[in-house]
Amino acid sequence: MTIVAAPGSDRALIERFLEMMAAEAGAAPNTLAAYRSDLALASGFLAGRLAAASPDDLARLGAHWLELSRSSVARKSAALRRFFAFLADEGHRADDPGAALPRPGARRPLPKVLGHGDVDRLFAAIAARIARDPPDPNDLRLSALVELLYGSGLRATELVSLPRNAIAPDRPYLILRGKGGRERLVPISDRARAAVAAWRAHVAADRLWLFPSGKAHLSRVRLHQLIKGLAEEAGIPPERISPHVLRHAFATHLLEGGADLRALQSMLGHADIATTEIYTHVDASRLVELVNTRHPLTDSKHRVDGKRRGA
Repeated sequence: MTIVAAPGSDRALIERFLEMMAAEAGAAPNTLAAYRSDLALASGFLAGRLAAASPDDLARLGAHWLELSRSSVARKSAALRRFFAFLADEGHRADDPGAALPRPGARRPLPKVLGHGDVDRLFAAIAARIARDPPDPNDLRLSALVELLYGSGLRATELVSLPRNAIAPDRPYLILRGKGGRERLVPISDRARAAVAAWRAHVAADRLWLFPSGKAHLSRVRLHQLIKGLAEEAGIPPERISPHVLRHAFATHLLEGGADLRALQSMLGHADIATTEIYTHVDASRLVELVNTRHPLTDSKHRVDGKRRGA
């Protein structure tokens, strides 16, 4: 086996790999940050010799990951396999040792689920806030945030980085560029547009962002804090809720209401329908109900009737 990569060259090669991922694969900033972290940690474990690692080195690295969750190992392995494929394609290695990395085959866990009653309690808590005297504009901001999370299924990053005028009062949708630079059409309900309009009246016309904070926009961390604080007021354990849980509730409740899975895929911005199938959790009782009420053979009295069968 001939290895072209020289010891100590990890940092430069990692940066070149990330540049390729951004330019050619359209990887999102969060994905690039995760790859950078995983590759840097692996490089540190191998004393700066990740690019020159042998299959035995990668087996040792895999053993080092034993205490991590299966999903974390799967993510790290995927990042390193793409890195080694890049090195081989670019001629930095004469081989690809990625096969030596563990493949835990971790199943993606079903997301946490909020029931309709939980959602009702969240909006009741918001309504109580807005009704306070004197009114607090931040309550209007929270209302707009939650309406867009639950009513449109936006990702946290997409939500906090919305431009000030992204949502028009007379347009029931917006065109959003999400993960991988893919554009999608996002429906905006009448309720959400009204909530956004009420909040935007408190945002100076010269601000760039719909949810400004200092010189930038509201951070994802602050968004999480606001949602968990609201949950506590609504009597919902904060650990059960997050912006992503509200996005999942959007998908789950639409599916329960009869939405088409392909339509959900489009609205959520998933490149692969398999992601939507995992993301949209439907209770077994709901599936049983659909079979019992919608299947053509449900009316057994008629189906087994001898006259109907021509007996």
